[in-house]
This record gives sequence, C-alpha cells and structure tokens, in this order.
Amino acid sequence: MSAPNYNGILTDLVNGNFLYPLNKTLLSIPIKDIQILPSTEGYEIDLINKTHPNEKIILISDENTREVLGKRLFTNLSKKMNIKEYVWKNPICSIEGVKKIQEVSRDFSVLIAVGSGSINDTIKYSTFLDKKKFSVFATSPMNAYTSPTASVSFNGLKKSIYSHPATSVYFDMSVISKSPQKLIKSAFSDVICRTTSQFDWILSHEILNTPYNEIPYYLLNFYEKDLFANAKKIKDDIKSLALLTKVAAIMGLSTFFTGTTHYGSMAEHGISHFIDTFAKESHPGTSHGEQVGLATLTISKIQNSIVNLKNAPLLFPTIIPEKSIINYFGSSTLDLAKKEMKNKILNKEMADKLNIYLDTNWEKIVSKLKSIMISYDDLWNIMGNYGAIRTVEDANLDKNFYNSAVRYSRFMRDRYTVLDFVGDSNQIDKYIN
Repeated sequence: MSAPNYNGILTDLVNGNFLYPLNKTLLSIPIKDIQILPSTEGYEIDLINKTHPNEKIILISDENTREVLGKRLFTNLSKKMNIKEYVWKNPICSIEGVKKIQEVSRDFSVLIAVGSGSINDTIKYSTFLDKKKFSVFATSPMNAYTSPTASVSFNGLKKSIYSHPATSVYFDMSVISKSPQKLIKSAFSDVICRTTSQFDWILSHEILNTPYNEIPYYLLNFYEKDLFANAKKIKDDIKSLALLTKVAAIMGLSTFFTGTTHYGSMAEHGISHFIDTFAKESHPGTSHGEQVGLATLTISKIQNSIVNLKNAPLLFPTIIPEKSIINYFGSSTLDLAKKEMKNKILNKEMADKLNIYLDTNWEKIVSKLKSIMISYDDLWNIMGNYGAIRTVEDANLDKNFYNSAVRYSRFMRDRYTVLDFVGDSNQIDKYIN
C-alpha cells in the first residue's frame, strides 16, 4: 500500500525503529499498523489483509457509524473477501453490551470495529475476554483507539480496564473531517490536559515517590506546539485535523511505555469522571472530553497559583469528610472513597516528613514544574481558538455541583494530584468559587 499518509513518528513506532535518546533504546508498540490517511477508500482490502489474512471476520458498526463509513467498508471488502456485518442498535459500553458482542461474534476470529467510543471499547474488552483479535476504523480523532484500556460500565459505574490493544488502527481523514464538531473539540480538550496531568504526575512522584516516565511527553513534544498554533484551523483544514489525530494517537499509545494512564489522566479527568458518575439526571450532555477541557482550566489555575508560592505550604494529615460524602452521595460512595484513598492518605508522621522535604526542596520542585507548564492565560486562549467549553456556564453545569466535583473528586480516585495537595494543605476553599 503506497497511499500518502500523515503518520509522522507513528510509522517508526509501529516498526520499532524509534530511538529514544534519553536511554538510547528503540521504542516499539504491540499495534501492528496505524495509518492516518486522506482516505481509506480503495485501500480497505490491503489494510485488512496486511494484519488479518485468511481470518473469519465480522464488521461491527452502529447505525451512525455504518452510514458514515461502515456501509462503504462492508461493500468494498465483501467484494473480495468473506466477511459478515453486524449493525448494533443503541450500543452502550457496559458489561451487558460486552456479553452481547461476545455472543454476536462467537463464530468469528477477528472483529473489525467501525468508530464510536461505545463500539470500540466494547469490542476491545470483549475480544480481550475471548482472546480474539480486533482492529478499528476510527470515525473521530480520539486517543481511545490506540489505547489498550477500555471504559466499561458495571451496574452504572464506569471502570477503566486495562485489556489489550487493537491489532491495527485506521484513521480516514475524509470521514473524520465530517465528525460532529463536538467530538473534535472533545478530542482537543482531551489532549490539551497534558500540561496539568504532567504537573500532577511529577507532584505525585515528589510526594509519594510514585513512578514517573518522560517518554509520553518526549513524543508529544514533536507536535504539541504546532497543534496549539493551528487550533483555529482544525475545523476547516485537513492537515491541522490530522495533526490533532496524530497527537491523540500518541496520547493513547503512551500507556505502552508507562504501564499507566497517569501521563494524561489526573485531576482534570477525576473531575470529569465525578461529573459523569454523580450528575445523574442533571447531567447537561457534555462529553467526557469537553468536561476534561473545562476541568483542565480549573486545575491549571490552581497549579499556576501553587508554583507562585514563595514557600511550600504546610501539609496536614488527610481528613476524609465522611459526613459530607454520605450526605451528598451516599454511604456506598464513602466505601469507595476509603478504598481509593488508602494509598495516598497522609498521617501525621508522613505529613511532618513531607513538610521537611518540601521546605528543603521547594525551589527545585517548583522549577521542574514550571518547565513543563503552559500558563493559564495561554491555555484559556488556545481553548478559545478552537471554540472549546471554558466555563461552567458554557457547559450548562450547576455551579454548586461543579464546585463539589472540585472539592470531592480527589476522594474517588487513587491518583495523587494537586487537589490532594491543596486539600491536605487546607487551601481548597480558596479555589472553590
């Protein structure tokens, strides 16, 4: 296949030829093929035969993704190979949905997903359970396509599960350019959080000595500045949209180098997960990515304030506000909070030791944090350039509920973030407005 592509460093990562200079090792990924193409039309059979020759294949789409891509794929592929099609009505990525797809695909060795978060994550997890292979034709520029994790709902509660990656991932820019602007803006918001996530991961490393890995940021640095500089063009320019797609793909791949999603999912994602879990009937319909963008600005403001403190704030033993959590969210949520807080809760001895460490090393820590940050004002302007949701009012979220998300989301996730830092230093109230 000789189609022109927008792959950039993705080709070297797929081929295992990318040299990471900090330790002189070659980076590689388990995904066998990634293509960001102007169009996949006319290349479909070559793409499938490259990684799934002589397999028994079922193509799975939903009613929307079939119209934008699935129908064309099935028509062109069925002319040259034995392939079946299943159109899933009203898909939802739940354990029930996973069982449904397992049943539908029982007689097939390979599943081809056509777009959509629900389709992709359900097939990712069902094939993981069944020890089958899958590939995906994307219909939006999400990072979830190249990630090995799946977000699956169990009894209404979403869990991020490390499963397995696609064998191959294909981005058809002629299709992705027709994605709803909501999805494209969501994808942009979901990658702009690099700055807040990296801050939090460094902070976690300093406070709890958790592992920290620079590889994702080294890779993202190839394209981040250009992406932000071209934010206004993404809506109308294929090359700029392909740049976003490439950055999103790298973001998803970074799990392979770190064994975690900490590099791009910290306090800002915790706030978004909190909104999705607890807003219930008052949820305004904002996407996960849009919420991440809004929360990124919230967290950026806090982080920029922290690094401008001349002296390190004093940390105190962690207090879980049990009565408030029960009153707001119920006793089962308190049980979850206690479980999630187990590895990051500070007692007096830990707080005292950390205060000595921070007092001695504050200037060095702040210098490291400042070196990787984007200023709040710059983030605000970049997000404005591509028309992202930036305020609670933009998102049609209840302000009191959003403030609760900022205050309590840290108790719902085991990752140490700046919200834990300001919470344990009794500063959180000044960031709730």
